[in-house]
Amino acid sequence: MCKGLAALPHSCLERAKEIKIKLGILLQKPDSAVDLVIPYNEKPEKPAKTQKPTLDEALQWRDCLDKLLQNNYGLASFKSFLKSEFSEENLEFWLACEDYKKIKSPAKMAEKAKKIYEEFIQTEAPKEVNIDHFTKDITMKNLVEPSLSSFDVAQKRIYALMEKDSLPRFVRSEFYQELIK
Repeated sequence: MCKGLAALPHSCLERAKEIKIKLGILLQKPDSAVDLVIPYNEKPEKPAKTQKPTLDEALQWRDCLDKLLQNNYGLASFKSFLKSEFSEENLEFWLACEDYKKIKSPAKMAEKAKKIYEEFIQTEAPKEVNIDHFTKDITMKNLVEPSLSSFDVAQKRIYALMEKDSLPRFVRSEFYQELIK
C-alpha cells in the first residue's frame, strides 16, 4: 500500500504504528482456546531481580539516558515500558550494537553485523529502526568491511531518538512513577 509513494514515507510510518497499536489491543484479552493454552501476561513484565535503585539514582534517569541504560534495574524497567508500547526495537538495536562492539573475532563480527543489518536496518526488517537514508547508506558502506564502529552513526541516531522521545515518555509512565514514590 505504501510502496511507490515516496512523497509520503512519514504517513506510511504513522500508519504502520497505528496498525501495531491496534494489533497490540487485539492481543490484550484471550478470546480463543489457543490463547488459553499460551497464556498472556495481564500485567507488564516486572524488571529482572536486580538491586532496586535509590530514589536519587532513579531521579537522575530523568535527565540522563546513559545513567538509565547503565543501571540493570533501570534498563529492565525501560525495556518493559517500551515493550508495553510495542516500541522496543530502538533499545534492542542499541543493545545489539553494544554487544557487537565487544566481539573480537572478525568472522563473528561479520556474522553479527549481517544479523543486526537484517533484523534492524534493511528495508522491511522485522524490527526496522527509523533512521534516515543517509545514515542507512553510511551503515551499509561500513558493512562492506565490518569493524567495531560499523554501526556507530546509526547507533548515535537511535540513541538521540530514545533520548528525545522514549525517555520523556518513560519518565511520565507508571513504570517510572512507581519507582520514585
